[in-house]
Amino acid sequence: MKILIAGALGFMGREVARQAEALGFEVACGVDIVSGNADFPLYTSFEDCPPVDVIVDFSTWKPGADLLTYALKHRIPAVIATTGLSEEQLAAIDEAAKVIPIFRSGNMSLGIALLRALAKKAAAVLGETFDIEIVEAHHNRKMDAPSGTALMLLDAVKAGCESPREGKFGRHGRDAKRQKPEIGVHALRGGTVTGEHEVCFFGTSERIRIAHSAENRSVFAAGALKAAAFLADQQPGLYTMDDVVGKL
Repeated sequence: MKILIAGALGFMGREVARQAEALGFEVACGVDIVSGNADFPLYTSFEDCPPVDVIVDFSTWKPGADLLTYALKHRIPAVIATTGLSEEQLAAIDEAAKVIPIFRSGNMSLGIALLRALAKKAAAVLGETFDIEIVEAHHNRKMDAPSGTALMLLDAVKAGCESPREGKFGRHGRDAKRQKPEIGVHALRGGTVTGEHEVCFFGTSERIRIAHSAENRSVFAAGALKAAAFLADQQPGLYTMDDVVGKL
C-alpha cells in the first residue's frame, strides 16, 4: 500500500516513515512546508504529488485545505492525526467525509481509546457527586493547548455525565472558586514529555484517577498506520479509533 505522509519532516512524520516498511507500507512521497532530506520524494505542495492509496497526516495545516483538495480530487482516503484544528477546518473535514473515507482522531493510541471509555463510564457513575478535572502534559514545542486528546476526554466525560457539564480551561484570579457544572481542563508544557493524560474524580474523602502515559511517539505512528490499513477498504464517511478497536 502506497502512502503519502503530510508533515513528513516533523517528529511524527519521520516516525511514520521509519515504521512504514516493517508494517507493509511503501512511502510513495511526503509533503512538508519546510525543506529537508528524506528517503522518498519530498514536495512542498500537494499539487506536485502523484496519487497514492492513503494519506497519513501529521502536518500543521498551514494551509490545510490543500490536503483535502488533493484527497478529494484523487478520491484518496486520509488519516488526519493533526490537532488544534479550527471549527472551519473541522467542518471542511466533515464535508469531505461525505465523498471519501476520512479517519480523524486527536490521539492514535489504543490505550487512549480505552481511557476515553473508562472515563465515560466513571463519569456516568460518579459525575453527579464528584468533581472532575482533566490534566495533560506535553513537551515544550507543542503548539496547541489543551491537547486534542484532552478535548476528546472532555467530550467523553460530558457524554457520561447525567447533567450538562462545561469545560473550564484553567483558573486564575481571586474569584476562581470551582463551580459544580464545570470540568476543569489544564495543560502543562515542558521538557520532552511525549504525552500524559489524567482524568481525576474528586469526591468526599476519596479520589479516583485514571491515567495514560505515552513513553515515546512510536505508539502514535503505529496507530496511524493501523488506521491507514483499516481506511483503505472503507466507504466514504468519518471514522475514529473506536471503529478500529471496536466499541469499548
